Amino acid sequence: MGIEEEIQELEEEIAETPYNKATEQHIGRLKAKVAELREKQKKESGSGGGGGYDVPKHGDATVAFVGFPSVGKSTLLNALTNAESETGSYEFTTLDVVPGMMKYQGADIQLLDVPGLISGAAEGRGRGQEVISVLRNADLLLFLVDVFEPIQYRKLRDELYANGVRMNTRPPDVKITKKGRGAIDVRATDDLSLSEEAVVETCEQHGIVNANVVIREDLTLDELNDAIVENRVYLDTMVAVNKLDLADEASVERARDQLKEMGVDSAVGVSAEEELGLDTLRERIYEELDLIRVYLKPQGGEADYDEPLVVQRGATVEEAASKIHREFEERFRFAKVWGESAKHDGQQVGSDHELMDEDVLTLVMDRI
Repeated sequence: MGIEEEIQELEEEIAETPYNKATEQHIGRLKAKVAELREKQKKESGSGGGGGYDVPKHGDATVAFVGFPSVGKSTLLNALTNAESETGSYEFTTLDVVPGMMKYQGADIQLLDVPGLISGAAEGRGRGQEVISVLRNADLLLFLVDVFEPIQYRKLRDELYANGVRMNTRPPDVKITKKGRGAIDVRATDDLSLSEEAVVETCEQHGIVNANVVIREDLTLDELNDAIVENRVYLDTMVAVNKLDLADEASVERARDQLKEMGVDSAVGVSAEEELGLDTLRERIYEELDLIRVYLKPQGGEADYDEPLVVQRGATVEEAASKIHREFEERFRFAKVWGESAKHDGQQVGSDHELMDEDVLTLVMDRI
């Protein structure tokens, strides 16, 4: 029996087994075995789910398009990037990734058109592992689905989940510290619904027999497996529905209803071919990336409002300055801030000060 058949058999057993306290440990063992087999499958197909096909990152953030072949990703890339944008291709054996640069609200956002995923990509079909390795390194995934085939979203989502991509969530708050002896000691929050026995069984299935396991939140067996396997990536996603120019109102409404059934409440409707809905899409991409603009002001000079420094929301002075000063730690003295994050105009702050959108920042550095 091959690995894929073994995985399918285990997943069928999981689906057929009622979940309750009596079966919890058994289901935990089965899910741990599935996770173990998927890791083995990825190694045998020549990819651990990570590197090998990384595309150089440029700009302030990277958005990768996820879609089946012929859904319109290339057309959308061309529509979202202006004529002056630098485009090219990075060739990795049979994999071509085409980047473009979208400028919005002062931000340079790199868009990646990767080859379309097909069913079975997680098992390596259609160079799926190489495609997924690029997606895992993006800041945001944009699912592009055909208005007449919204079910594409579920298939794409499931392919990525099978390859360790966790969407619109954060890593479980679990810390596992292996030790030389003493078996498995579980310390958990009071609201943990999993039994201690299920936690121990799951750890042992992964070969962990001596460890301190600290769980600081309620979680599922799947989330516990994710915490143990470790090589999961957690990415924000959004969905765009393409080819609206070919659909009538009833078809569009039907697609939205089907997506809502799959947990998507705010898909953006577009026509890449006719360039419809692109302004809304640009705005949503920017919002999902959660970027802020910081205007730099040299000492004694005027703030530069034309070319903002774009950073992630929650960035500190240190994180912002590190984008422009390689020797920040050695030369930094203090900073001055004007704007929403400052208690008063020109407040003197340290490197750990958290910036807010449209702050004005002056860096005071030691001379070389």
